[in-house]
Amino acid sequence: MATVLMCRRLPGLSRVTAFSTTAKSKAQRGGSRSKKEKPGGEPGAAKTGTESGATIQLLKPQDYRVLYNPAAYAKGRAGSQQHVDRDSSQDLGDMFAGPGTAQAPQTFPTASSQAFLPIRSALPKAKSSTPLEQTTLATPHKEEAEKEKLEVHNSKEDPRVFQKGRPEYRSLSCDSAEPAHTLPAEEGDSILQSVAGCEGSPGILTDHFLKLSRLPAERRAALPADPRFGALCHRAVTAIRLFSTPDLIQILKACVPLAVPASHPLLNACEAEFCRRAWDMGLEQLLLVADCWRCLERSVPSYLGILFSYANLHWQDLTLPQFVQLLYIIGEGRRPPADLAQKVESTILKHLDAFTLEELGAVCLGLFKSLSGISDHVMRKIADRVALQMEDMSTYALVNVLKMLRYTRMDHLPLMRELGKVIPARIPATNIQGIMHITLTYSSLHFFDEDVLAAVATSLPSKVSYCRSKDAAKFLWSFGCLDYEPPNEEEFYSSLIKQLHAKLHEFSKFPEHLLTALLGLAFVKRFPEELIDFALREEFVRKTRGSKYELNKDLFTLGRSVEIECPTYRGSRLPPQLCQEYTEMVSSFAEREIYVRPEIVEATSLLESMLGGPEYVKSHMILPHTRSSDLEVRLATDGRPIPFNFKDPVAGKKLKGMGVSLTDDLMSLLLQGRAHHQSPTEVGNEAGIPGQERGDAAGTPCLGGGALPAGATSQAGRWQPREVRLALQVSNRNHFCYGSKRLLGLHCLKRRQLRLLGYVVVEIPFWEWFPLLKRTRSEKLSYLHYKVFCPALLTKA
Repeated sequence: MATVLMCRRLPGLSRVTAFSTTAKSKAQRGGSRSKKEKPGGEPGAAKTGTESGATIQLLKPQDYRVLYNPAAYAKGRAGSQQHVDRDSSQDLGDMFAGPGTAQAPQTFPTASSQAFLPIRSALPKAKSSTPLEQTTLATPHKEEAEKEKLEVHNSKEDPRVFQKGRPEYRSLSCDSAEPAHTLPAEEGDSILQSVAGCEGSPGILTDHFLKLSRLPAERRAALPADPRFGALCHRAVTAIRLFSTPDLIQILKACVPLAVPASHPLLNACEAEFCRRAWDMGLEQLLLVADCWRCLERSVPSYLGILFSYANLHWQDLTLPQFVQLLYIIGEGRRPPADLAQKVESTILKHLDAFTLEELGAVCLGLFKSLSGISDHVMRKIADRVALQMEDMSTYALVNVLKMLRYTRMDHLPLMRELGKVIPARIPATNIQGIMHITLTYSSLHFFDEDVLAAVATSLPSKVSYCRSKDAAKFLWSFGCLDYEPPNEEEFYSSLIKQLHAKLHEFSKFPEHLLTALLGLAFVKRFPEELIDFALREEFVRKTRGSKYELNKDLFTLGRSVEIECPTYRGSRLPPQLCQEYTEMVSSFAEREIYVRPEIVEATSLLESMLGGPEYVKSHMILPHTRSSDLEVRLATDGRPIPFNFKDPVAGKKLKGMGVSLTDDLMSLLLQGRAHHQSPTEVGNEAGIPGQERGDAAGTPCLGGGALPAGATSQAGRWQPREVRLALQVSNRNHFCYGSKRLLGLHCLKRRQLRLLGYVVVEIPFWEWFPLLKRTRSEKLSYLHYKVFCPALLTKA
């Protein structure tokens, strides 16, 4: 049956999609794959014969490390994250700007059967941006109305719930709940009236504050504006040094239900006095006062510094509840005391089996919020316990553990497998921020679990109005990174894109969120034109420079991707000088970090030897915005290598036709390989990398002359008549989902765009190439020969 290509057009959205009439199932699209790839299973080793030859096996992922920077996903802290790069790419080739480039974080499906067919962008001509601007202006008023709604999806979990698990926390924490026994409102007037009549001793003043804190809520709310209450506070400030420490703590505790503003003069005086007395107080009192400051939402860095120093000197005296409360305070203060790091780890191990599950969650949250590092050993011990007791753990505590898991880049298979069993059923009852952190854990650890992602996608549309711009961006990034398009993909993506429009006013303050969202959409071939036009405008580009994250690479990737995949796009574009600047920056990094990798150096050297010299192969980035390297080889249609890499023009003129020297031994090995072994090319095709198939299934390779399509880099050069250009991809583990052959988003995007530009993508996957690095030179040459001189390709050409 003939294959027919159909493209659909959606208003305002460029969606590069193609449907084949010969394959109506959605198996070619990442999110609709019928067979789920469950992590942890061996990604299928290649078959090998019994004869001598290259043994090609998939390496076990025991060394697998997700080089990802999770700090980008932590809420912006004042100055606490500035040392963290936002790019989640480990290098420009293997990493990708994580939800904002911090990170930071990658998976794209490549359409195998449409590799060389002309794909039209469904992007309509750019229209006036007036509707977008109107949305920007109208949204704040809409948001104010939404804030009045009480909705469970938008509620924030109480980070202090762990304090309910032990009675010891009553003396360490401030109870912000409503008083059990309230006083009549009239008694408040009586107390305030008495303030004007007498000076009052410290004990009487303390009693006044305690009684006022027990008034009904509506009466307490009116106190800050009452001049008589102001007079009471003034008297307390005047007598501040006369109060005993227990009385001063009682006054501070009373300020919590009284909702005294964080900048009130009374609190200024209390902070100064507690700093003065701190070394004469006990650890229990110090922790209680710190908890009061937290309830009052007052920043007290000087006091916390004294508390941490005191705790350091009296560490051996810390009880388990005191230790957990201290970590909670450290997290809420966003300040990791460096001198306590080693002691914190040893204490976690000491109490690991004694912590309640809620306390374990609180410990992880404190470490995560303060960006405190933790060793792999300690994190693995925590994960071991959580994996065994996950069903008994609250979702909130579990999410806190997941935050720390991704912060430490820990690949813990038992926990992730158990999570895949437990969490899907909990998704509908989890608030939107919790769902976001769960989803982000899977994408940042490159862990694909279709059951979890499908549950998220099903639940999200009804809750999407409660997404912050950050949440919407992270959802789009995560699904794009894992190359997953859910069964309800149109509802899922349209609801999130609509939310991006509703939150457009937030992107001026947080530009990284918009770029994160648009890159996630680009991974799955979705290009919302109005949002792209907004992101590539000069004024928005200027705002990205004020971000604490490195956003240049994200802009570059987005801008170049639009040029290649959306030829009808007429909106804003990046200035050529910026693109050139970013290209040079990326290329400089690649020369230092990527081209020198052993697996790439070895492949380049062998190809030069096999093809006839360095003029026949070039190690470079064909598409610099995709941040990973290619080995480019050019062939004539008769299979003859074509020299093109002339670094020295004079040498190029003197160059004569050269080819590989085929010795008797090499010919014998090649012939035996065909007779007795499965060819490495066949092995590569079985690997399941999208678009690996070539020949008839891949369409006709681009053989004609002329310039490259719009968006191609100038370094790619001009096509020669009847020329086949190969882009060899020497991949590594971090280009794929954990323990599988599922490419991450950025690397799928790259392969898709290479095909759009006419290249034939040839995979040299790590599970085949890495084992061969330890084998003989002849075996490696045999493998590369099969990859370059693919019979199906040459026959078609």
